[in-house]
Amino acid sequence: MLSIIVPCYNEEETLPLFVKTVNQVNQQMGETLEYIFVNDGSKDGTLSVIKDLYRQQPEAVRFISFSRNFGKEAALYAGLQAAKGEFVTVMDADLQDPPELLPEMLRLIREEAYDCIGTRRIDREGEPVIRSFFAKSFYRLVNRIGQTEMVDGARDFRLMTRQMVDAVLELTEYNRFSKGIFSWVGFDTKYLAYENRERVAGETSWSFWSLFKYSIDGIVNFSEAPLNIASVIGGISCLGSLVALVFIVIRALVFGDPTSGWPSLVSILLFVSGLQLLCVGIIGKYIGKIFLETKRRPVYLVKETEADLVAKETDASF
Repeated sequence: MLSIIVPCYNEEETLPLFVKTVNQVNQQMGETLEYIFVNDGSKDGTLSVIKDLYRQQPEAVRFISFSRNFGKEAALYAGLQAAKGEFVTVMDADLQDPPELLPEMLRLIREEAYDCIGTRRIDREGEPVIRSFFAKSFYRLVNRIGQTEMVDGARDFRLMTRQMVDAVLELTEYNRFSKGIFSWVGFDTKYLAYENRERVAGETSWSFWSLFKYSIDGIVNFSEAPLNIASVIGGISCLGSLVALVFIVIRALVFGDPTSGWPSLVSILLFVSGLQLLCVGIIGKYIGKIFLETKRRPVYLVKETEADLVAKETDASF
């Protein structure tokens, strides 16, 4: 059985198109499909559409509806926990992840003994230039300072064996960054490249600012380099301040102590203070992550599943 995890946030327009397309592709594969739609606190009619899909294909469709928006990482985690298939894939409902790659992904896993077949975009056509620039810069940076390699252009869309899924589920951390987790657990992985695609309908919920915060989480979760950088900056600022202090003292002894020395003193104070705030901010980011981990809050809360829907409709029929 092939489990298809689909995180959903305001995807009412795309879901019927997604299911129709995947079903058409499955005519070639001939697999038993298990759709797992995770409604991540959508504000539109996404949940209603998912329920209609369940009524149309109760043997194939399952769903999890959160009590509020917990984010895509929580939706992925919930889907992985619920998946029962021998093979598990993660896909976006907007069809930017090409379903027609699924037959080849299954073939590679079965015939060439890979544990995971991932996908990566070979271009970013259609994306804003500034977003593409920062995305590429993020991958270059995280691969230099982190211990876990992340493939540029890699998508969450990947097909995994049950063994790899179980390994991912062993990482129960609250602060999740799936791209890093998929790489960290290892296993034999092959990437299939494809050209970027536009959404078939609707609008993306990912703004530049949300992507920027997501990238910061990725760096903090999989690299200690920012802490090391903060230590180096602190050492350099102390050394620079000491040199400046020696220079000011010598100048005062030789040329006296004119009032004109105040601008340089203020500049040094502002410079050092700025570096201190930067270092405290970096350290505070890590402390904040530790704080959230120690709370041991659940990654998500479920409000409704297909079992609850069946129970309600059964009660209503009596």
